[in-house]
Amino acid sequence: MLRSAMLVSCLAAASSLLGHLSAQVHPPSASVDTGANLAPRPIGTGDLLVISIYGSPELSRPARVSQEGSIRLPMLKKPVEARGITPAELEQRVAEALAEAGILVDPEVVITIAEYATHPIRVAGAVRHPLTFDATGPVTLLEALTRAEGLSGEAGADILVTRTSPDTRPGGGPVKDPLTTRIAVKDLIEKADPAANVILEGGEEVRVPEAGRVFVVGNVKKPGAFPVGDGSGISVLKALALAEGLAPFSTKLAYIYRPRDGGKQEIEVSLRKIMERKSPDVVLAAGDIFYIPDNRGGRVTASVIEKAVAFAAGTASGALILGLNR
Repeated sequence: MLRSAMLVSCLAAASSLLGHLSAQVHPPSASVDTGANLAPRPIGTGDLLVISIYGSPELSRPARVSQEGSIRLPMLKKPVEARGITPAELEQRVAEALAEAGILVDPEVVITIAEYATHPIRVAGAVRHPLTFDATGPVTLLEALTRAEGLSGEAGADILVTRTSPDTRPGGGPVKDPLTTRIAVKDLIEKADPAANVILEGGEEVRVPEAGRVFVVGNVKKPGAFPVGDGSGISVLKALALAEGLAPFSTKLAYIYRPRDGGKQEIEVSLRKIMERKSPDVVLAAGDIFYIPDNRGGRVTASVIEKAVAFAAGTASGALILGLNR
């Protein structure tokens, strides 16, 4: 009952002190998950706080968190560290400071965040619309990706979330050892795992690396670079299907050039045996070059193929170049 009465009194005091400011409070977005995985948002630099002290309305006041991460109260000689802790934790700190200064005995303090400062969140990589937006409160990873219009067709199997915290930006200075979390796309989107839908509080970079690619070159109808997807690789038959099949005069003996120890490993593949189900299909890994020669001419060397792939990757006419001996 005492706590309830204190809250009513403190809210009234805060209202008289802030006036029109109370109308500017930014509630969390309606799309934000407010369930178990949404922990109380820590106080951040630039946040506007309302400090209410039961029985002492003259001490109640708004306070903005400084760039150094602290708040200053006129009745206290030293600033109080606020950044990186919850309002409940700051209540305890302020109460202890008031008691130690001999201003109040066993003070009852209530602190609320009246206004979140904007903190940029950057979404980059394999998304449809890379952007940076200001977070005025916590947002989920899915909400951030939605603002970027979702994943692009080149997205890989993981999402990297790099965040800073008071420990990684001491004293508001340069970032030291930012924390990076790897989240599986399958867990976030297909399985809808709540643990994968992490909360972003501002200051994070969400990066979606592109999937590894397999290069299908030579005598196929549509040579090109095709994403591996979830990282498990694609089969030779699927690669041929993505390249719209073999072109006329293709040989039935193909080659895989696979990165290995700073060089290339050459693997012979009998397309005839695979198509006749006499040999198991072969899995192509990210970075593999799958080359199908033309039986009317000489076979192109591995070094020429590598150079053509490297050049084609940066040109608009890459598909024509990857045709090689066609």
